[in-house]
Amino acid sequence: MQVRQPSFGAKKIMLLGGTGFVGRALAGALSQAGYCVTIPSRHVHRHRDLALNPGVRLIDRGQAASDMATVRASSSWAELMADHSVLINLVGILNEQKHNGVGFEQAHVTFTQTALAAASTAGVSRYLHMSALGADAVNGRSFYLRSKGRAEDWAHTFGEQNGIGVTSFRPSVIFGPHDSFLNRFVQLAALMPGVFPLACADALFAPVFVGDVVAQFMSALDTPARIGQRIELCGPADYRLRELVAYAAQTAGQPRLILGLPDWASRVQARVLELVPGKPFTRDNYASLQTPSVCSAGCPRQPTRLEAVAPQYLQQRRRV
Repeated sequence: MQVRQPSFGAKKIMLLGGTGFVGRALAGALSQAGYCVTIPSRHVHRHRDLALNPGVRLIDRGQAASDMATVRASSSWAELMADHSVLINLVGILNEQKHNGVGFEQAHVTFTQTALAAASTAGVSRYLHMSALGADAVNGRSFYLRSKGRAEDWAHTFGEQNGIGVTSFRPSVIFGPHDSFLNRFVQLAALMPGVFPLACADALFAPVFVGDVVAQFMSALDTPARIGQRIELCGPADYRLRELVAYAAQTAGQPRLILGLPDWASRVQARVLELVPGKPFTRDNYASLQTPSVCSAGCPRQPTRLEAVAPQYLQQRRRV
């Protein structure tokens, strides 16, 4: 099916997940580029600063009946998207309430299905989707990776069938100010008395800077050749988890000796920590870490090195 026109140069964008770490960076970039951006939120009062960006509008979707992750009916969302040309979906979770995959299925698959059904009804012609490196509907090692894979596959199939130009992005872990990766390990290091017992210490990552991720989203908006692509996003270097944790702790002024746990102990740690408020580590996280989060051979790498950016925000924690 032909993609609806006009698809490119569109100036009104619906941004789902716009109040998160990546969403805030993308909203700022879209605003600077002259786009009008609508960001639905269930907690508008917490994010009013986003509306200070020219062209950014926050919409209160606080009622449970408007939650696309639990309600499949999409008529109200279609009305909200009626005058938009582009839908961007950054919504995702790393943990679920129970360990059965239902939470991941709702947050990733059902949410994507409802959002795109509404977008199709509203006449949206372009869709940018945040997936994850290693996402695989069939062979993913975790509920997270399988649900991310199903959502990504469904989005591309639906777009082809309904004339919506779909591009998906598959990043490794994303770093930058206010990230939930390096900053989380610094927080945990502060609780450790000199030694940091680390599960899955040799898991591989290719951390990618949030600014580079945003640049790829911005480029795709006006590039017809990106339709149908599934774009892997990795930084210029690969690291083992033990290296990243040691670097983050050292840079934040809390150096720790990293003690890599054997596999059986990593599994035990996951079972224990998923019972802790905030779930700093779960069995599903453990399963995800069994798949290297690095790009395919020959995949273009993003330019910004971790060491060029991370000290600017990790060192600030010394003064907190």
